Amino acid sequence: MTAPHTSPHLILWGAGTTRTIRPHWVLHELGLTYEKHPIGSRTGETQTDAFRALNPRGKIPVLQDGALVLAESAAIINYLVENYGPESGLVPRPGTPQRGLYDQWCFFIMTELDAHTLYILRRHDDLAHLYGAAPNAVQAAKEGFARQIAVVTQALRSGGPYLLGEPFTCADILLTTCLTWAHYCKIPLANDLIDYARRLTARPAYRQAAAINGGPMVGLT
Repeated sequence: MTAPHTSPHLILWGAGTTRTIRPHWVLHELGLTYEKHPIGSRTGETQTDAFRALNPRGKIPVLQDGALVLAESAAIINYLVENYGPESGLVPRPGTPQRGLYDQWCFFIMTELDAHTLYILRRHDDLAHLYGAAPNAVQAAKEGFARQIAVVTQALRSGGPYLLGEPFTCADILLTTCLTWAHYCKIPLANDLIDYARRLTARPAYRQAAAINGGPMVGLT
């Protein structure tokens, strides 16, 4: 593993969404200072020439660390931990069974919960005026989320309090942000998931990140 850098000058672009709160949260868990550019999606700020020079896809969040420019929230949080907080335990060490389980949960969350279900709701419900109404797709996404989140509920019941058991990791950060997103979409959640999300959104680092990130999905009430 690469040795941690010292005195980083980190710049984080993006705020206002479930995906942007993730790196803000990790930066606060690690106690790192960073420069903030809280631009929002669909405001025109991500389509400027200056921003698209950083990320041609025109998406947030984006992290700058010196010459490195990194997009995709899950990639950013892994990079931050492995370079600036490898002893934090937020990402298990490579080559360990825990890392294999961690990667499995992260890929599952980012595909089955984030991209394949919740983002479908985002595009064809909240943003139907831009992407078009698709009631069948919305209903299928809700049903798919319910099936997949049931697996998470069972895993937490049998092996919690966190996804990997005792350690709190970035997989829990990804999951929690999907749960707050689902809550915002008025998707019913099991009491176990609500209790889990309430515990995690009560963490000081989450609260600090939410104050910066803003947006409607701050936590479960």
